[in-house]
Amino acid sequence: MRVIAGEFRSRRLKTLPGLATRPTPDRLRETLFNILAPVIANSVFLDAYAGTGAVGIEALSRGARRCVLVEKNRAAVEVIRENLATLGLENRAEVYTGKALPVLERVTADIAFLDPPYELEKEYEAALNALGASTNRLVIAQHSSRTVLQPEYGCLQRYRVLKQGDNSLSFYRSASSVRELSSESTKASNSASPIGVDRQPNTPRGETMIPRCSI
Repeated sequence: MRVIAGEFRSRRLKTLPGLATRPTPDRLRETLFNILAPVIANSVFLDAYAGTGAVGIEALSRGARRCVLVEKNRAAVEVIRENLATLGLENRAEVYTGKALPVLERVTADIAFLDPPYELEKEYEAALNALGASTNRLVIAQHSSRTVLQPEYGCLQRYRVLKQGDNSLSFYRSASSVRELSSESTKASNSASPIGVDRQPNTPRGETMIPRCSI
């Protein structure tokens, strides 16, 4: 596995043999960060259920100021620490060993990414409710395309779903940030079109477009 782009582009990352963790596919990871490109710089990024840390490290490579990584598998945590050390990123990352929910309840970030084991569907609801109760502005959940997530969790509102085969990404924003973005859009445009509605004539293959206010 390699870092896809940014400061550490093409640098190899150590992985964990076997099925103890499920890494985000390279194509999906690339798509995710292409979408996040306008907001990733200087952000605080939270990588929950981090596996070997590939998503969080990608965020740092692309300009995130700091990353919080959470993983309960101790072997995977050691791999995360090795990868951070290899790239000289120890001072820009915090690594928590243990269950994600207690960390999600007390840590906030500009961007939070979560990818719990697909077989633990209840973990999605608990994790998103925990994130929806805090001040996280943008939350992305990777999940099976067969898993149906709710449109709202606490103050989080879903505004985009992207599907690639068996994997999907659901994008959520806090209600307050949606209002802020809508207000900014109103001031910046005199258009009669409804604020935040995607007007692309054709929806890209594999992507469900939901009315949204930003990325």
